[in-house]
Amino acid sequence: MTSPSAVDGDPATVVACCQLALQVGDLEGNRARADAAIEQAAATGATIVVLPELATSGYAFMDADQARALAEPVPGPSTDHWHELAERLDVTVIGGICEDGGDGALFNTAAVVNRDGVRAIYRKVHLWDREKLVFTPGDQPPPVLDVDGHLVAVMICYDLEFPEWVRLPALAGAQLLCAPANWPDLPRPTGERPAEVVRVQASAAINRMFIAACDRVGPERGVDWVGGSVIVDADGWPLAGGSASTTTQVLTAPCRLNEARDKTISDHNDVITDRRPSLYTSVITQEDAP
Repeated sequence: MTSPSAVDGDPATVVACCQLALQVGDLEGNRARADAAIEQAAATGATIVVLPELATSGYAFMDADQARALAEPVPGPSTDHWHELAERLDVTVIGGICEDGGDGALFNTAAVVNRDGVRAIYRKVHLWDREKLVFTPGDQPPPVLDVDGHLVAVMICYDLEFPEWVRLPALAGAQLLCAPANWPDLPRPTGERPAEVVRVQASAAINRMFIAACDRVGPERGVDWVGGSVIVDADGWPLAGGSASTTTQVLTAPCRLNEARDKTISDHNDVITDRRPSLYTSVITQEDAP
C-alpha cells in the first residue's frame, strides 16, 4: 500500500458529511438545517463540507410542477448563501440543488462553492426512478477541480453505481470524490450493511481514491432513507460513518488526500497502470451491439 514517503508533508484535510433531515418544499427550514451543520463542521476543522442531494428543496416531489416551483438558478439564492458561509468560515461547500436550467429544463445538480463563489456545477447524469419524470439528465463528466491544492471531483448518488463513471475522475487524478446522495432505504438481509456503502468502499479501493458520500434522513412522503453517510479512505475503509442510521449527524474525518496519488497495491501492482483498456472495448461499445 502507500509508502510513508508518499504522504510526507501532507497535512490531513478534514472532510465533513452533513447528514440532514430534509423536507420537500421547506426551503427555509432546509437552509437553516444546512447552515447549522456547516457551522458545526467548520467548528471541528472541516474545510470541505458535503451536503445531501437536493439539500435545498427536498426530494420527494409530487410532480415536475412542484419541482419547478422549488427550483433556482445557479448562481442563485442558495449558492449565494453558501458563498457567504464559505467566505466567513473558509470552507468549500458541495451541496445538492434543484436547478432551473432555463428553457424549462430542470436538473438534479451539485454545486461546488468556496470563498471565490461557484467553482463548478455537476448535473446528475444517471437519474434514479421517478427522477426521470422531473429532471433532464446531465451530459457532462464529473468535474475535477483544485480545492486548496488537492483534486476534488463531484457526482451524485446513483452515479456511484456505474464503475465506468467513477473511473473517469480517478483517471483525471481526483484524490477525493464527493457525492451528495439520497439513498432510499430498500430491503436488505438482516445484519447486512447497506449495499450503497459497500459499493462506495469498493469504488474507493479499486480506484485508490477517497470518497465522501453524504446521505440524508427523515421520512418524506412515505420514503425512508438509509442514513448511511460515509467517508472512505483510498484503501476502501470507512474513516467515519457507514452504518444505517435514522439520526442527523455531522461526520468528519481527517483525510491525507495525497495517499490517493499512490495507486500501488503491491510491489508489482498499480490499479491504474495494470488496466488493459484495449481488452475492454466491448464494455464501451455494448450499446451498439445488435
